[in-house]
Amino acid sequence: MKELTLNDLAQSRGPGQLHDSKFMSAAEKSKVLKQWEMFLRSGLEKAKFTKALYEHLINHCSFIAHYDIHGFYATYFESGDDTRHFLSQFDTRKGIPKSIEYGMTYWLTDDDYCDINTEMCRIAWRYIPVLELKAKNDQRHTDLAHAEVLLKKHGLSLPGGDK
Repeated sequence: MKELTLNDLAQSRGPGQLHDSKFMSAAEKSKVLKQWEMFLRSGLEKAKFTKALYEHLINHCSFIAHYDIHGFYATYFESGDDTRHFLSQFDTRKGIPKSIEYGMTYWLTDDDYCDINTEMCRIAWRYIPVLELKAKNDQRHTDLAHAEVLLKKHGLSLPGGDK
């Protein structure tokens, strides 16, 4: 049997067609998709992380709430490594991505939310390479700053740093 791809999932509904589901109308899905793209385009700015987007992620994308919208943002977008981990759930370069918290693909194959979640992956595909690079650079900067603090604590410094 042929492995199911993201393209197969998208084509099964028809490209760009959102449908009403029990807990989310097609109009609400469209609104969340616009907010998703705005959030990604902004470079993951906290001000662009909306309540509707947060609620979709925790209710229909297999993410844990992490207490509230602020806890969720802190968990995934304040550390470069955590940001890269979050983005991996929407990265289709290696096939159908699994939930990073539950390790399964149901979040993407569920009939009620396959339409919006597949579209989220398609949108994210355009932004992930740049966001990953930014996250990697941010993490490097944070790690080196932390290393400098620890070295200074012990009377040492990084090569090329102040002696």
